[in-house]
Amino acid sequence: MAQEPGVKVALVAGEASGDMLGGSLLQALRARAPGLSAMGVAGEEMRAAGCRPLVDASELAVMGLVEVIAHLPRLLKLRRQLARQFATWRPDVFVGIDAPEFNLGLESRLRRQGIPTVQYVSPSVWAWRGGRVRKIARSADLVLCLLPFEKQFYDDHNIRAVFVGHPLAERITRQPDTSTARRELGLADDGEWLALLPGSRIGEVTRLANDFAETIAWLRERRPSMRFVAALASAECETIFRAALRRITPPVGIHMIRGRSHEVMAAADVLLVASGTATLEAALIGRPMVVTYRLAQATQWLLKWPGLLKIDRFALPNLVAGEDLVPEIINDDVSVEALGQAILRELDDTGRRQYLDGRFRDIRQMLKHNAAERAAAAILDLAAGRSGE
Repeated sequence: MAQEPGVKVALVAGEASGDMLGGSLLQALRARAPGLSAMGVAGEEMRAAGCRPLVDASELAVMGLVEVIAHLPRLLKLRRQLARQFATWRPDVFVGIDAPEFNLGLESRLRRQGIPTVQYVSPSVWAWRGGRVRKIARSADLVLCLLPFEKQFYDDHNIRAVFVGHPLAERITRQPDTSTARRELGLADDGEWLALLPGSRIGEVTRLANDFAETIAWLRERRPSMRFVAALASAECETIFRAALRRITPPVGIHMIRGRSHEVMAAADVLLVASGTATLEAALIGRPMVVTYRLAQATQWLLKWPGLLKIDRFALPNLVAGEDLVPEIINDDVSVEALGQAILRELDDTGRRQYLDGRFRDIRQMLKHNAAERAAAAILDLAAGRSGE
């Protein structure tokens, strides 16, 4: 394979998941172009892969329409700053990794200056706010899609797109051995275990913590032998969750584990998990789950506008499979009884668990396509002016 030394790539990653994608991408890019230089908004994984950080990726960790508005002045200032720096550096290609509300505006500016632009991770335009597809057409020369149904959407709108697969399908190994996972976490090997994953952002944990805590109490009344373990993304998330647990009467014991979410998933019989990437991780690990979420009230209200929301599924396993594999309990439908009853159904229906096991294996096969390598090839083709796929 011909080497392409001297390629300059600018990247902007939003939060930890974008940093993970960016780290794998940079490794694949350097394998093809050893002289490559990179700079931009980066977290630990991207810095380890050789990206010179201008700003830390955590600065973009904002989700939801209303939540973004609160941070808008700071984000707009940062975007202007990056646009000037990248315009001076003149990269051969810019890659915006997720964070579409931030990256698409930056891509549009850079594209007008003749810099090829890539959006790595499609915004959910096929799900809601479909009008954004026009902004994507103005902003991105290429969209790299992680989910198989997304490419057809862009083909229908005459936007160049490549399905690269999902990096998590390569990164996460299937872990059916609950005993090993429990032993590694110091958990008892007997009894039924429910794992709780209330999210990685402060806002979502705040909105879900009481629901999770009250559901634990509801389940303990009906299944006194059930055990509970929670994976918390940060000290701040753990503080919020502990405060909710203190309001339970009588108190319920729960094991708190910082990080190590994949091991916690593997140790459990069933999961209660906030909607997001964690649901796909759980499917790849092979665990039944109940998915829930509460958006901010103002965001919920906005989504009720006609035509704004285009799908009736939210959980990633359901979207990829094209069927309702896992229960989704969202916004006004969230209640202790709804969550608790759904968890018990997932535990008790052996036939359903066997069906899920097979479908989760299918999801892995659908998504496992050497994503970082395919993405790197498409990006270098664009930088070099080749048409690629």
